Amino acid sequence: MAFLEKVLKKDEGIDIENFLNNLDAEDDTIYEDADAFVKPVTITTEADVETVITEAKAGNIILINIGELSKRNAIKLKELVTKVKAGIEGINGDIARISHEHILVTPSKVKIIKKKETQ
Repeated sequence: MAFLEKVLKKDEGIDIENFLNNLDAEDDTIYEDADAFVKPVTITTEADVETVITEAKAGNIILINIGELSKRNAIKLKELVTKVKAGIEGINGDIARISHEHILVTPSKVKIIKKKETQ
């Protein structure tokens, strides 16, 4: 039983929030060898829609944050996401909601495997 307690024991010395918050700490490394990037974009305006489509055309994967707009203006959110979807489908890309506050957009030749939740 003591073995299980050791394995399952939560280490009080680890600050998991600090660890997770620093995962994206900027590095001074230049990404010269990268073929594509994963770019976060918060969508609030038409200009953001164009940014998403332009980045996808350049071969990048975009993680769209819709959290702020979904709380303020659901109609505007639907309008902007509809425009993103049309633009991404126009370049044969893919789009999927991955969480309550995020949508993933991929360029052509990168497809998202979508799983339906079972009830």
